Parts: sequence; C-alpha cells; structure tokens
Amino acid sequence: MDFAYDARTTELREQLLAFMDEFVYPAEPVLAEQLADPAREPWSVPPVVADLRAEARKRHLWNLFLPGEQGAGLTNLQYAPLAEITGRSPQLAPPALNCAAPDTGNMELLAQFGTPEQHERWLRPLLEAEIRSAFAMTEPEVASSDATNVETRIVRDGDDYVINGRKFYITGAMNPDCKLIIVMGKTDPSAEAHRQQSMVLVPRDTPGLTVKRGMTVFGYDDADHGGHAELLFEDVRVPAANLVGEEGGGFAIAQARLGPGRIHHCMRAIGIAERALEAMCRRANERVAFGRPLAAQGVIQDWVAESRVRIEQLRLLVLKTAWLMDTVGNRGAHTEIQAIKIATPRTVEWILDKAVQAHGAAGVSQDTPLAHLWAGMRTLRLADGPDEVHKRSLARRELRKYQ
Repeated sequence: MDFAYDARTTELREQLLAFMDEFVYPAEPVLAEQLADPAREPWSVPPVVADLRAEARKRHLWNLFLPGEQGAGLTNLQYAPLAEITGRSPQLAPPALNCAAPDTGNMELLAQFGTPEQHERWLRPLLEAEIRSAFAMTEPEVASSDATNVETRIVRDGDDYVINGRKFYITGAMNPDCKLIIVMGKTDPSAEAHRQQSMVLVPRDTPGLTVKRGMTVFGYDDADHGGHAELLFEDVRVPAANLVGEEGGGFAIAQARLGPGRIHHCMRAIGIAERALEAMCRRANERVAFGRPLAAQGVIQDWVAESRVRIEQLRLLVLKTAWLMDTVGNRGAHTEIQAIKIATPRTVEWILDKAVQAHGAAGVSQDTPLAHLWAGMRTLRLADGPDEVHKRSLARRELRKYQ
C-alpha cells in the first residue's frame, strides 16, 4: 500500500487548497447572511453557492467524486485527500464542486444502473448541476436500520408503477431545485427478504406526491443543502420505464449506492476534524484562565494530543479502505468500509466536543461553526446505517472466520 500523492492528486490538491483560501472560506460569512435573509425563497440554496460553482467549473474542480468518463476519472485513493479538504467547509465546498450528498450517491446509482434514457433525462442534468435530487428510503413507521423493513408499496399496473407510502428525513427534497426523487419500496412482499424491494424514479412534481413538512436536525433546518422532508406517496403513478435496474434489485442497488457514500462521508469528516482541532488550538493559545493560557493547561494538551493521534489513525484507515475499493472492489473492502463508518463519526464527534468545550459558551453558539458541525457529525452515526448495524455485520463476519 502506497498512499503517497501521485502527480494528478498533488496538482488537484494545490488547485483545491487555493480555491478554498481564495473563494470558499471568504464565502462562509456571506452564506450565513444569505441564509438569514428574510426575503430568501424558503429552502432555496443561497446565490453564493452558484457563484462558487461557476468558479469551480472554470478551474475544472467539478464532479471529482465520480470515476470514469462521466466524472473526473479519479480513483478513490486519489479522491480521498480532495474530499478531506472539502470537509473543512462542509456547507459550501462539496456543493460548490458538485460533490455533495445526496446527489453524489444518486449520480453514482444512475451511472451504474440507469438506462441510456435515464442518463439523458436525469444523470446529465445532475452532472451539470442544473437540478438537484433526493433518495427516499427511510420511513417513520419501521426500523429503517433494516432496509428490508420498508413498507412503501410499488405495484405494477399495466405500463405503470403505482406507489403508496410515507418517507421521512429525505435530504434535499425541500429544495425547489429538487426535480427527482429515487424511491425504494416493495414490489413483491412474498419474495426472499432481500429481493422484495425495487427502486423507481419519481419526478418531484408527480401528482399524488406531497411534501408534508421540512424536518430539523437538532434544531437546524439544513436549508443550505435543501433540507430534509417528510413525503407522502398516494397513488403516485410513474411509467414502468422509471424502474432502476430490475424488479427485486432495490436492496442490492441501495448497498452499491451506500458503499461509496460511506467512504465519502468519512473522507470529509477528517477535514471537519482538522478544522475543529485548528479551532481548539487557536482558542487555547488566545484565552487565559486562572492566570495561564488555556494551552498551558494539562487537560487541553491532552485533548490536542489525543485529537492529533485519532485523526492520523482515521486517515490511514480511510486511505486503506479507498485503496482496497480500488484494488479489490467494494465487496472486497466491505469490512474496512464498515470499520471506517463505525470509527470516523464517533471519533470526529469526540474531537468536536473537545473543541466546543475549549470555546466555552461560544462553542455552542452561532458565532463558530462547531455546534452545527457537531450536530451533523452526530447525525452521521445514524445516516447510511447506524453504528450498531455496522458493528453487528462486522462482528458476524469476524466470527465466521473461527467457526
């Protein structure tokens, strides 16, 4: 395993770091002002994001997440250090580069499983950032940590599918630019558990689809990336051609979509951890308590040292996982993907907590990004599968070695 940056990664890192310094970090206070503007259309993405996108495209910092000809052609190992940089400003940098969830996962899904017609109607506009999208799997009435529990029905009726059900915490669905929702539901409840589900493409303006409400996360509406919605599907009818892949393939498609998404989250999370540690160190050097700088207090030094050690451990594990995904495929890297999904959010959450503590009251206020970052990282321990599900699967695989 060689994690040294190759020439292309080095070049892109330098370009991206310059872009962050010149455009992204200065845009953060602008984003805050635009989000607070009472005249802003509800749930719309602030104009500063479009400005950043235009600049990113000029610099060819676009669709870096997607391998192959449709994207930037980077491997996971090449993309990892770039995603880490964007994680330092998670509200602005990923969408500026068209590398933000849930669109990234949906583009990967369409690229891998979509038909040529689906590519032209939906994938191309997503790649150009002309539209946004959402992915509807989680439901309020079942334990969605087990995706086989989904109760939404997708029933074939002649040349159409008819959808009935409820979904919630559907990220991006509140955004006025969201034009497509990929819906997972059951087409055959009598089939084997992992062959009951299918996915269909539902235009957001389809009759019978109601956006019931926007949902908050620890009080944050996350409007900067389109919010989270509760959706109601009542006899929603779409053409049978909107099926993704084959009937009964929904669970497998979901797993294929979530694998890269999980490592992308972890890559960005390391950037968040670096920014939290930087904020903690600056604060510790600036503030004096009980006659000494905070930086001279043993407990602060312990937090700083622990944070650095944990970040380095996480980065190496994420890079190993990226390398495995490139060399033996997602299935061969399954254990490591689960390991980083378990370790990264909880570790970065710990680092953010110490940064908040070092800032005192300011750490839980809107005057620093720490509180919002903490809320997002705590949520990541549920998104793309909760910790406990990954631990259960990982433990079973480990135990089988000795049976």
